[in-house]
Amino acid sequence: MELPKIYDVHESEKKWQIYWKNEKIYSFDKEDMETEVYSIDTPPPTVSGKMHLGHSFSYSQQDFIARYKRMKGFNVFYPFGTDDNGLPTKLLVEKEKKVRAIDMPRKDFIRLCLKTLKEELRPSYVADWKRIGMSCDFEMFYTTINDHCQKISQKSFLDLYAIGRQYRKLAPAMYCPKCATAISQVECEDKELASHFNDIVFKVDGEELIIATTRPELLPACVGVFYHPDDKRYQHLKGKKAMVPVFDYEVPIMEDHRADPEKGTGIVMCCTFGDATDMEWQKAHSLPIKEAIDINGRMTELAQDFKGMKIEAARKGIIEAMKEKGLLKGQKPITHAVNVHERCGTPIEFIHSKQWFVKYLDLKEDMLRWGAELKWYPEHMKNRYDNWVNGLQWDWCISRQLPYGIPFPCWYCKDCDEVIVAKEKDLPVDPLEDKPPASKCPKCGCKEFIGEKDIINTWATSSLSPQIGAALIPERYDDLYPATLRPQAHDIISFWLFNTLVKSQLHNGFNPWKETTISGWALDPHGKKMSKSKGNVIAPQEMIEKYSADALRYWAAGSKLGEDMPFQEKDLVTGKKTTTKLWNASKFALMHLEDFKYDKHELEIMDKWLLTKLQKLIRSATESFDVYEYSKVKADVDNFFWNTFCDHYLEVVKDRLYNTEKYHEGARESAQFGLYEGLLNTLKMFAPVMPFITEEIYHLYFAEKEGKKSIHISSWPEYDENYVFTEAENAGDHAVDIIAAVRKFKSENQMSLKTELKELVIECDESTRKLIELVLSDIMATTGAQDIVFGDGDIAVNEKVKIRAEK
Repeated sequence: MELPKIYDVHESEKKWQIYWKNEKIYSFDKEDMETEVYSIDTPPPTVSGKMHLGHSFSYSQQDFIARYKRMKGFNVFYPFGTDDNGLPTKLLVEKEKKVRAIDMPRKDFIRLCLKTLKEELRPSYVADWKRIGMSCDFEMFYTTINDHCQKISQKSFLDLYAIGRQYRKLAPAMYCPKCATAISQVECEDKELASHFNDIVFKVDGEELIIATTRPELLPACVGVFYHPDDKRYQHLKGKKAMVPVFDYEVPIMEDHRADPEKGTGIVMCCTFGDATDMEWQKAHSLPIKEAIDINGRMTELAQDFKGMKIEAARKGIIEAMKEKGLLKGQKPITHAVNVHERCGTPIEFIHSKQWFVKYLDLKEDMLRWGAELKWYPEHMKNRYDNWVNGLQWDWCISRQLPYGIPFPCWYCKDCDEVIVAKEKDLPVDPLEDKPPASKCPKCGCKEFIGEKDIINTWATSSLSPQIGAALIPERYDDLYPATLRPQAHDIISFWLFNTLVKSQLHNGFNPWKETTISGWALDPHGKKMSKSKGNVIAPQEMIEKYSADALRYWAAGSKLGEDMPFQEKDLVTGKKTTTKLWNASKFALMHLEDFKYDKHELEIMDKWLLTKLQKLIRSATESFDVYEYSKVKADVDNFFWNTFCDHYLEVVKDRLYNTEKYHEGARESAQFGLYEGLLNTLKMFAPVMPFITEEIYHLYFAEKEGKKSIHISSWPEYDENYVFTEAENAGDHAVDIIAAVRKFKSENQMSLKTELKELVIECDESTRKLIELVLSDIMATTGAQDIVFGDGDIAVNEKVKIRAEK
């Protein structure tokens, strides 16, 4: 057998990507009705230009599981999709093409988005996932903007509308002025921002009333002033009216338990709408609604002289106006948590507008029960889900004021605003292009209709990913949905996991998967979140080029599920060293396996020792992988390979392999059996983590022996108690301890490891002596001892053994 001298990592990785695709190694077998299905609800990554390190981290971790399950004999359904509709894609295309959607006809911008995605963005983006060795069935592919997904998303809308869970309402909605669209609670995050508490003067019967606010620009939308009923400072003001500074109109002063006496001056203005409490007050006290900020983030005519200004400019202008009139008593700099849009970091506003909502706030108890029915890995991640559910305040706003995305399948009567929905048989539809199914309004008889121009929020579509994936193979739909597993990162439990679970329950009455695995974040070397603004982003593409995809995956396997892990390049260095060691150890082993015939052999003690260690590893690795503890598997296999197999076993069997004439018949064959089992099973247990190097070595020898096209569809090692030899393991443990002690002695005495020893003296009790006598020939050959005797030792080897080495 002529083996390549070196392992060309980049050529090999390209070669196996092509091979796996051509041979359909990872294809789901839809004709196989007997094998148990393992269905994965693969996260569709948002097309954002290129894969980032966090992607390679979490997607590698889910791929370890998919590869393991495939080797365990499951018929693995592992589709791949991309999330490429809605706001993220709009912003990306605008950036890449240097255009603004607002400056283009809607149809032209949509056409530009679809063309750019298909020809430029999506192919290279998906290639990044293939490059890290993802074992998805890429023939089972979808994009969240294609007709397949549009039909499923629009049908979801129709179904929820039919059961009263989808409604349209004129109400305050969270709104991002920068992105010019409504957003939902899940798309907000708290951000610490610098601001000021401004002590401003309202007038009550000519007397000054000081109110502290961070939002003076909302003064033209002030509709009331509130204090706590128990706050004696303000009880005398009940029923009176306060004059709003600068804008000179009166508002009522009222009491309400939601006013905080400890915050600011203890009395607060209510504006429509500054925050959720303002909404509650407006509704509870039947206050008017005044809109000071429009959907473009500019001041309305209510702002009088400040009309048309952006929010920040209006804030400064109103503060200056109050200073001039002596209505600003002081300013105190503060840093406080502000609700911002997670996509762009812009503080959100509440805009009174018509939006579509999914009704689910009445189901919070059910949501907690649904979460409890799901198997969580790690278990504590369920707390994040529970906290999110308990903190829900709003129904789910799913309409977005964007030109690109999946349209709502509905029209409105021009006269009475009655909703006309599409027929399921006509889906997908575009109400701005297609006609409604009715010729006249069923409510008022009007024959003119207005198509809905808003689009469905992308999360409302990606939350249907289990159904979208399963629908790719309609004849196996019920086998694929509900899925077995949802793998994802912890930061989108509230975004994606929650909404997917809720939609599945609303539509079908059951959870969308049986289990979920939650990965952590990849952080920078200092434990900080990576971001372009911080300049601490590490590109996985560069790491693959510098090391390899296997080395990157090796790093990702170092973290337990749910744990954030700082990026340390030294871990990739170790991964690269491991692939090199695998290659070199395999070359040695395969050189001695050319004439090996797999058969029953009378085994030598040290071969039994190796096989016992191997069986224990197989059992623990299987148990760990079954509960998705891949990091433990990686660490244990790593330790076995480097220490048990390479450092000890290979050194011990070299003499038997090279100097056959010194040993009895069958001794070499026993060593070959140990090499074969040790190397093959090590490769298989490394395969989910490092798929390229293991495939390369497997095809040098084992593929033909096992009759398999790939190590990744070969069988995972099975524990076999027939290869567990307790006595041999104990004897072998003493042997490797003694050999290690002799190596240390030689090193400390500046002796070559090949230098022979005149005599090796071993001190131990009688029972230990009997064990050591079983492996004397191996100790002698490996240490280069000319003679071994039992006597007094002076170097402690372990609790039961001492040695003395004579030069």
